[in-house]
Amino acid sequence: MSLRLAARFARREMRGGLRGFRLFLACLALGVAAIAAVGSVRAAIEGGLQREGSALLGGAAELDFTYRFATENEQAWMADRATAVSEIVEFRSMAVVTQNGEDERALTQIKGVDAAYPLVGAMVLDPDMPLDQALAEKAGVSGAVMERALVDRLGLSVGDEFRLGTEAYRLSALIVREPDSAASGFALGPRTLLRRDALEGSGLLGPGTLYNSKYRLDLPPDTDLEATKKAAQAQFQNSGMRWTDARNGAPGVARFVERLSAFLVLVGLSGLAVGGVGVSAAVRAYLNGKTEVIATLRALGADRATIFQTYFLQIGLLSLLGVAIGVTLGAAAPLVLSPLIEARLPIPAAFALYPAPLAEAAIYGLLTALAFTLWPLARSEDVRAATLFRDAWQGARTLPAPKYLIVIAVIVALLVGLAGWFNGSWWLTLWTLGGIAVALLLLALAAGLIRWIARHASKLARGRPRLRWALAAISGPGEGAGAVVLSLGLGLSVLAAVGQIDGNLRNAISGNLPEVAPSYFFVDIQKDQMPGYTDRLENDPAVSRIDSAPMLRGVITEINGTPAREVAGNHWVVRGDRGVTYAAAPDPDATLTAGEWWDADYDGPPLISFATEEAEEIGLKLGDTLTINILGRDITGTIASFQEVDFSTAGIGFVLTMNPSALSGAPHTFISTVYAESEAETAILRDLAAAYPNITAIRVRDAIDRVSSVLAGLAAAVSYGALATLLTGFLVLIGAAAAGAEARTYETALLKTLGATRRKIAGSFVLRAAMLGLFAGTVALGAGILGGWAVSRFIMETDFTVIWPSALLIIAGGILATVMAGLGFAIRSLNARPAQVLRARE
Repeated sequence: MSLRLAARFARREMRGGLRGFRLFLACLALGVAAIAAVGSVRAAIEGGLQREGSALLGGAAELDFTYRFATENEQAWMADRATAVSEIVEFRSMAVVTQNGEDERALTQIKGVDAAYPLVGAMVLDPDMPLDQALAEKAGVSGAVMERALVDRLGLSVGDEFRLGTEAYRLSALIVREPDSAASGFALGPRTLLRRDALEGSGLLGPGTLYNSKYRLDLPPDTDLEATKKAAQAQFQNSGMRWTDARNGAPGVARFVERLSAFLVLVGLSGLAVGGVGVSAAVRAYLNGKTEVIATLRALGADRATIFQTYFLQIGLLSLLGVAIGVTLGAAAPLVLSPLIEARLPIPAAFALYPAPLAEAAIYGLLTALAFTLWPLARSEDVRAATLFRDAWQGARTLPAPKYLIVIAVIVALLVGLAGWFNGSWWLTLWTLGGIAVALLLLALAAGLIRWIARHASKLARGRPRLRWALAAISGPGEGAGAVVLSLGLGLSVLAAVGQIDGNLRNAISGNLPEVAPSYFFVDIQKDQMPGYTDRLENDPAVSRIDSAPMLRGVITEINGTPAREVAGNHWVVRGDRGVTYAAAPDPDATLTAGEWWDADYDGPPLISFATEEAEEIGLKLGDTLTINILGRDITGTIASFQEVDFSTAGIGFVLTMNPSALSGAPHTFISTVYAESEAETAILRDLAAAYPNITAIRVRDAIDRVSSVLAGLAAAVSYGALATLLTGFLVLIGAAAAGAEARTYETALLKTLGATRRKIAGSFVLRAAMLGLFAGTVALGAGILGGWAVSRFIMETDFTVIWPSALLIIAGGILATVMAGLGFAIRSLNARPAQVLRARE
């Protein structure tokens, strides 16, 4: 009976339209739209990766081997199951061009392909020609194609010759589109593509050279990929083979998109939380305006349940409308902008309506609306009939009844649980939402603090009327200090945290790192080349330090006889192949944290020294055994010691070191780092490259720049999400300013009657808005610095310093936003006639 009556009351009250709820709808719709749009773009990319999996991979399946090519038996197994097989080899080297007697060199990612490449898709070249024609041999010189960045770097034109190792090649065309480029992942240099056979005389594929061979399979249409994968893993067990198939043709890209979009959705939740502040403020303002109606209903016999249900139904219907608008916008925006998004993406995307991300956004929106509206709705029960004769609302309790607090806590817990379930990373969810919760708590405390400060400081502002009026307004309920600080502060907190994290990461990579990082990494140094290589550098006074080590790559397949993935999960050490070395004595700069190093002449069963931090993360202890697959051969060793390995200096660091007799018989090369004065770098590269064409030089500064560009893109993506939060906060600011417009008009009328000039009153309005913005920006900056410090210290494990340019922009942004929102509604108050305003209050 109560619910039916409440429904009738709600229906009649809603005949007045949406007046007073535009802010409510805007805040809720914007937050939901941001989450729905991010989820829809993620689904479109995942759909594109799934649809174009074969093209991205270059076949239905791929078998990847490190340091070696497949044996005849392994190739026969592939041929028995595939309708076509394509062999590819990938590695890094130096492309060399001689111009005017001077050699110009650039790092390039080489791909050697056979005649069957590509099995799926097509190469697009400039000038347009078939790939076979571009790679054909003419006048004894094999053809090759390059990406434009490399061509421009070397100053080449189509038809010019260049060298790889000891062999000359002819540039036939530029790569416009490489169908399987996404499958190769992150690369330090632009692509050079040529025939696999053309590399035979280059000296670049000697024993121990760092390369990967990949075998792309074109399988019959009815092939069960999962069954074929299991058969391959059984056939190639302990061979170091890695399997990828068309179901996830670019796993690195897919994993990156999944993690980034999950984080952006969580950032979107911060925007929804800001919107929740606006929603709560709108509901509170609406109920304040309905106080007399509620009191009248109570006087006529309506009980508390009927009152609550009446307004709960109204707010519930409006919440559904706001969520529906947000879902519609979030679904439509990616479709409308799909041409622009696709043009910026290096991978395919299948834009369409995806129900799952839209449902996820709707659930987030409804739960957020429920959590933020229950609080003010619960207070409607406290309005009594006596309110018709005195202001009983102001005397109502601040906190709602315990039952509502319990329900709100359950909703918040459900929201966190669903966020973790939807994005698949509890660690990321708890860190992000925990940071948002801490920021909200700090901002709520700050809102109370500024009102307390304003209340006590107003007594000290005698003789300064503008300041005293501003402080008095901030300390009162009409200025909405809480809504301003919460809504603006949370958006600025996210932006501040992003700015601090990005700035510190850039400092760590491009600022502090070059001071301790080597000038060059040299790889693929043959053992017989080491004496001449070392002699050239040791006799150069500009070289301050040389570090060299044997270099192999292996896959940790077992830990104590158990598959490594079952023990270590998805830890990076067991995810793919890792660098392995051997040494007779520990590095002088290394610190043994447990166990003992083997004797220099030790010739017993293989022993291992493992990186301390990674061992703790995996749960390894002294005496544990590890099985490492190197060049298709399993080597089982016992952990004899743990040592600190510092990967932050960009120097040589191996997670796993073995005794020399365990590995010295395996084909391998050496890796070396050179620390030299910048003026000597060019001469060092020239001399070493001329003497040893097979050696690959990686300039650390170039690698740093490449990583920095990737980080810039990530920071921009997160900043866009934070800007959506800030936009929602600005809407809440506008709503708070609109809600206080009547109070400001009355205040203006009183001050004008008492002789205050319009200029002084306007100055007071600007001053109060600027003070609120300054305070909100400062608190937001504090929360952002705290969040940035936590991420830099505990996740990135880098030093932290405050990035002051970003910090000052945050504070300036807070002041500008509040002044703009406040002045927009202050002009009408300033123009009001005192007589009309005061007469209306009688």
